[in-house]
Amino acid sequence: MSNEMNNEPFAALGKLDVPAPDAGAKARALAAGTAAFEVAREEQAKKMQRAAKGKSWRERLKSIVPTFQGNWIMDMRLPVATAAMALLLLPLGYQLLTTTSMTPTTIPQQAAAPTAPEPVETREEALADADTAEMPVSAPAMTANRAKTAVTAQSGAAAPAQDIEAIPSPAPMAPSLMATGVIAPSPAEASGDAFTRFNEQPVKAVAEAPVSTFSVDVDTASYSYVRRMLEEGQVPQPDAVRIEEMINYFPYGYPEADSAEAPFAPTVALYPTPWNPATRLLHIGIKGYEPPATEDKPSNLVFLIDTSGSMDSPDKLPLLKRAFRLLVEQLTDNDTISIVTYAGSAGVALEPTSAREKAKILSALDSLWSGGSTAGAEGIELAYRLAEEAKVEGGINRVILATDGDFNVGISDPDELEDYIKAKRDSGVFLSVLGFGTGNLGDDTMQSLAQNGNGQASYISNFREAQKVLVEEIGGTLETIAKDVKIQVEFNPALISEYRLVGYETRALNREDFNNDKVDAGDIGAGHTVTAIYEVTPTGSEGALIDPLRYGSAETTTSGASNEYAFLRMRYKLPDGDVSQLIETPVTAEVTYETMDEVPADMRFAAAVAAFGQKLRGSDYAGDMSWQAIRSLAQSGRGADDAGYRAEFVGLVDLAASLKPDR
Repeated sequence: MSNEMNNEPFAALGKLDVPAPDAGAKARALAAGTAAFEVAREEQAKKMQRAAKGKSWRERLKSIVPTFQGNWIMDMRLPVATAAMALLLLPLGYQLLTTTSMTPTTIPQQAAAPTAPEPVETREEALADADTAEMPVSAPAMTANRAKTAVTAQSGAAAPAQDIEAIPSPAPMAPSLMATGVIAPSPAEASGDAFTRFNEQPVKAVAEAPVSTFSVDVDTASYSYVRRMLEEGQVPQPDAVRIEEMINYFPYGYPEADSAEAPFAPTVALYPTPWNPATRLLHIGIKGYEPPATEDKPSNLVFLIDTSGSMDSPDKLPLLKRAFRLLVEQLTDNDTISIVTYAGSAGVALEPTSAREKAKILSALDSLWSGGSTAGAEGIELAYRLAEEAKVEGGINRVILATDGDFNVGISDPDELEDYIKAKRDSGVFLSVLGFGTGNLGDDTMQSLAQNGNGQASYISNFREAQKVLVEEIGGTLETIAKDVKIQVEFNPALISEYRLVGYETRALNREDFNNDKVDAGDIGAGHTVTAIYEVTPTGSEGALIDPLRYGSAETTTSGASNEYAFLRMRYKLPDGDVSQLIETPVTAEVTYETMDEVPADMRFAAAVAAFGQKLRGSDYAGDMSWQAIRSLAQSGRGADDAGYRAEFVGLVDLAASLKPDR
């Protein structure tokens, strides 16, 4: 057959009145290709995170640099991949245009007026308008939402926030996912969030180890994270449940200190254990000094903000912006703000600026965007340089790191990063860490950096949590009233045979560390309350778990202390001091309660939270206490509860009961 005959059926096509190319369809095709590529890259990153789950935070931090080098290469391929995907999808777009029921006049109108792509900032603000506190969206759904947002933005149509929230599954992006070979992760797969692994505090015999020493902890990240998991219908992994952080999430009405020179005084009590009738609880509580509202101490704050591509999610950078807006609104003309970003938009976003220029500061915040590979090789150095430039003597000097888990802040070696933060801490510039989002959260690194920086680690799960941390507790978040706070308890073997510290596994200290002022410990902010609970077994109790020593002695070596159950010692340094101060108090029969009905409401509630944490993480010492019994105990200790946090906790008990029923 001749070539003319072969080409004859196609010759007529050249005479057809073909519509002009649709620029809108081309833009949508390009956006679809870009979105599909971003989905593939995010899923690959999640696989790498899951593969590294068993590694320590130090090992993972060491691997960040080569990882982001790989991301840089992928970013260089993005234009090529996008163009290739667009070429593949253009015929499909043309077919859609020629097979629809649009009138002939409609097609030229669309082709003549293509809509310009929407700026990234505007798209993020649209997402930020959604109330993140009510968005328990799965990881696959979030991926689909971001993909849909990208397509909508390129086409020029502003997607309402409620439409983005309403997507129940990745179905709208199914063709692109299939084209790239990406399969959405199943809910059963690991979250990708990393936590420090620890073993539960064991029971110790007083005859063998009469002294217990630990550092205080005012972090609250664990409770906020656990709450989010339960509200999303998931039981958190055991290492995410740090009981002391759950207890210390709530404020308690302990007596306040009279002056900054003596920033706290201990409150102690001994009362029945709700989950074990054979033991008792030794309750230790302190409340930090809170300066009067009229005292306007100047502050110099540097926001070190992660703007990497993984922050492009409604519960990450958009929520972060809204959270920092709250903080900025609390500041006065006496304060200074700087903004440093790392990753997507690296560099100094705002030089030290007086808080009186709120419009300028908020504009700098609003201009931040997320995306791209890491380019902020000097983020941490920049942040501390700006903090030192604007340092105020006698005031608050603090860097606030906000991230979803990307700690590639410029120093890749974990030990070097710790040493750097310690050196800056000693110079008077402290560090606090705010965590956002899930799937990439490096909680273990957050905890380590905050501890070394004399700061607090908080997890901002929603806008209400931002309100709590950055408005209601702003004094405690920013101002330190006591540092290197250590607690040591010596038990009297004549009255106590065994003890177990509830929580504080990651805060244990050696006995000799207590008097060593060079050993770092936790810090207490203005108005902070700290609670520690020991479960103790009275001598002679049938509930003892450890057999007595054959050749041991139950006689106390402390003369005249036969009525003392224990002796409490506390050490602390003033914020600008290098020598610790000592507080001592005995625990005697005068502070004991025989029944739970007699116990103050605050202590009943704290005991309920302790029981909740133990049951949730599957503690060997949780006993047979039911969820309903925990709920009832918490209800009895709710008190005034003006902010509603204790009522919210009661609701979490109900959620936990439905997800992890009593056996």
